[in-house]
Amino acid sequence: MLSPNWLGDAVMALPALADVRRHFAGARLTVAARASVAALFRMVAGVDEVLTLPGRGGLAALTSWKQDATALAGGGFDTALLFPNSFASALIVSHAGIAERWGLATDGRRRLLTRSAPKPRGYAHQADYYQALVAALDIENGPLFARVEPPPLEALPAPDGPYVVLAPGAAYGTAKQWPPERFAELATLVRRERAWAVALVGSRADAPVCREIVERCARMAGGVPSAPLVDLSGRTSLAELAAVLAGACAVVSNDSGAMHLAGAVGAKVVAIFGATNEHRTSPLTSGPASPAPRIMATDVWCRPCMLRECPIDHRCMTGIGARAVLEALG
Repeated sequence: MLSPNWLGDAVMALPALADVRRHFAGARLTVAARASVAALFRMVAGVDEVLTLPGRGGLAALTSWKQDATALAGGGFDTALLFPNSFASALIVSHAGIAERWGLATDGRRRLLTRSAPKPRGYAHQADYYQALVAALDIENGPLFARVEPPPLEALPAPDGPYVVLAPGAAYGTAKQWPPERFAELATLVRRERAWAVALVGSRADAPVCREIVERCARMAGGVPSAPLVDLSGRTSLAELAAVLAGACAVVSNDSGAMHLAGAVGAKVVAIFGATNEHRTSPLTSGPASPAPRIMATDVWCRPCMLRECPIDHRCMTGIGARAVLEALG
């Protein structure tokens, strides 16, 4: 199976992956994935092997696809199931010499596939989109659960005692981000009123916004003692991030990969939506006993706009108050 390239999409593909695992119970299941998401599948039951692709996704695949084809050619695979929609993904498995190549007939790649399905229409959630692909290949769909099991870690990079995780980043653009001042206000409320520690998480690219939140919290504290605040941005592997999320009392996140991972490890998730559609990309849960996510969104005329940057006043996000999010933590 070729994985989606983004963490959130990879998590939302897990129900379809579980469908494939049940259908081909006796087969060896290998997930080929970019380095940025490969570690996710090492935490997913039923995956026999994870092959990290050496090339890059997006436009970079135009020059690096041969590296991926070479890596796949040595695996002895007889069937490739493509979750990405790109022409490059079909080109890679074709040049790898994999006899059966299954996927959606998108991006002009139908002739490279041995079995194709039309692009789904009218699906409710992105996870439904992936399940529609496997259903078109006569694979029965199961429940929409995405379960990730973090490995045991000797030293968890998280605060001692109860803590809340805040994930203030979002790779798509600032339109998806709740303002840093609101995250800082929420962190201050959590530390003062709940006496819970706060951990900030994110990639290296999220480090500047996390630093801003730490600085704002210091000014808000005004010398008043409160629970610890720890900045873990850029300091955790994917497995460590999963473990930090799983151990939290709750996770507050923008629509991001961290949000999806939090749902998949069984955390209580408060998801803040602005520019994007909560019905299409809300976090999945890890199973029937897991807490349902709390969705925070405003009823404004311009959302969901799906833009990277807000052209007006970001009212979809500024309309969500820190006190309301605190109450949503339960």
